[in-house]
Amino acid sequence: MKAVVAQMPAHWLADRMNSEIAQWDEMWEGVLHMPPAPNRFHQNFELRLAVYLFVHWVPRMGGRVHQQVNLTPPADEAHWTLNFRIPDLVLLSPDRFHIERNEYMAGAPLVVVEIKSPGDETYDKLPFYAALGVLEVWVFDRDTKAVELRTLTAGPAYTLLDPDADGWVRSPASGVQFRPVPGNKVRVRIGEDDATGEDLPEA
Repeated sequence: MKAVVAQMPAHWLADRMNSEIAQWDEMWEGVLHMPPAPNRFHQNFELRLAVYLFVHWVPRMGGRVHQQVNLTPPADEAHWTLNFRIPDLVLLSPDRFHIERNEYMAGAPLVVVEIKSPGDETYDKLPFYAALGVLEVWVFDRDTKAVELRTLTAGPAYTLLDPDADGWVRSPASGVQFRPVPGNKVRVRIGEDDATGEDLPEA
């Protein structure tokens, strides 16, 4: 059920901010968005993908991978708590390390990853990421692990990338590739060396 509250009572807001679930709350141009906590399947897939990227992508590219990061436009940095989104994962290339702050990032990561749950606001975040200048957005379906890779084009907006003849869809920005496999999993590899590939989640 979706509800809109024109003005949050102070005691509701205080209770929310003191709860563990507030860690997933976002502010969209001063409007509080309160998604439900990710379920176990969501969190398990997120962790497995993050570990794969830490082990295989980070050493090759010299990049960084972070979970649950507050992203804000550089122009809003002085008041970043009024306008931020929280993707499940972000990939940073070395030329983007300068956007990192302690509590947030002011600017565009190389890639953001969203794990889509039924009824969530994944697609509503795309214009924000495009305006920020994020080169790619990876969207995974929480339940089927179907993957959509979107690359930034003019507008700015995103274009959905098509898989190749073997079913692999490749990230131009990172070199990571994905292909659906039976059992609601996705195979991930880097480059053409299939020896590094894994089926996620493993369990």
